[in-house]
Amino acid sequence: MMPVRLVPLQPMNLPIKKYQHAFLPATLLFAFSCLIASCGNPQPDNPPPVPQLLSEKQVKQELIPSHRMFVKQEEDEIKQFIKQHNYKMQSTPTGIYYMITSHGSGIQPETKDIVTVAYSISLLDGTLCYNSEKDGPKEFKVGEDVEESGVHQAVQLMHQGDRAMFIIPSYLAAGLIGDRNKIPPGAVVVYDIRLLAVKKAG
Repeated sequence: MMPVRLVPLQPMNLPIKKYQHAFLPATLLFAFSCLIASCGNPQPDNPPPVPQLLSEKQVKQELIPSHRMFVKQEEDEIKQFIKQHNYKMQSTPTGIYYMITSHGSGIQPETKDIVTVAYSISLLDGTLCYNSEKDGPKEFKVGEDVEESGVHQAVQLMHQGDRAMFIIPSYLAAGLIGDRNKIPPGAVVVYDIRLLAVKKAG
């Protein structure tokens, strides 16, 4: 093969009419190529519809009926458990059932107070999940630290020295996925809590 010598391109000083004639064949060739390509790849007359994404508000509206049904089912399970054991329990607006089993005389904790509790956590069928005898007492800041929201609500119903039983629905406990350890998904939990100490914020 002979070596190819690259020659620098020289500017074309064509009159406008001559330039148009020089450009026309290339334009026709490009158009003809596009025509062939389009014939080889026919486009569908009715392209598939683009899926419509639901807004956050629409998703919430879709979930509301099933959520209400789930909450109602849990409430029925809790009431059946209470009736079975003949407990005399009160309920909160958020769905926690509780009874104070032993009264103390200390202060009542508020948000940002630091509390220390002894506890046991079990399921409605009696399965013991966790307890402070094995894992030690818990200390946490009310309303702020990483604990189930139901527990934060529960301790604010107590006074230092109280002991109480709380039945907490799953949406205020470990939720629909559980704790990925001993508390299964969507489980109602029973807390037995003793409020050992309250340290006021500030």
